[in-house]
Amino acid sequence: MIDATPTIVSLTDAAALKLAELTKDETSAEIGLRVYVYSGGCSGYRYGMMLEDQPTPEDNVLQANGVRVYIDNNSVPLISGSEIDYVDTLMGAGFTVNNPNAVSGCGCGSSFRTADDAGQARSCAH
Repeated sequence: MIDATPTIVSLTDAAALKLAELTKDETSAEIGLRVYVYSGGCSGYRYGMMLEDQPTPEDNVLQANGVRVYIDNNSVPLISGSEIDYVDTLMGAGFTVNNPNAVSGCGCGSSFRTADDAGQARSCAH
């Protein structure tokens, strides 16, 4: 397992606590957070996150703030150096990604583009 330094991905204490709460009843010892980037959104790329029972052979298996994180090889360069946070505000609660590679985003808050590649832009409709 690779130690997830801030150059790959980091989790805030709030994100790690929320993930611990979400996985407390899981029986798999390999339960982790899958973080991925896919083409879409009005700026070109979108973030995806989900709980995963185990990694796939294509995954980088990281440890961030006590949480297993699975990231596929294609997503690593697009989110390298990112910080994942959990916020709970009057407007809603959820995980957010603070990505130093994103040079712009759109109003939906989950779409971004990088300086090198914008992917294929689409509407912000979910």
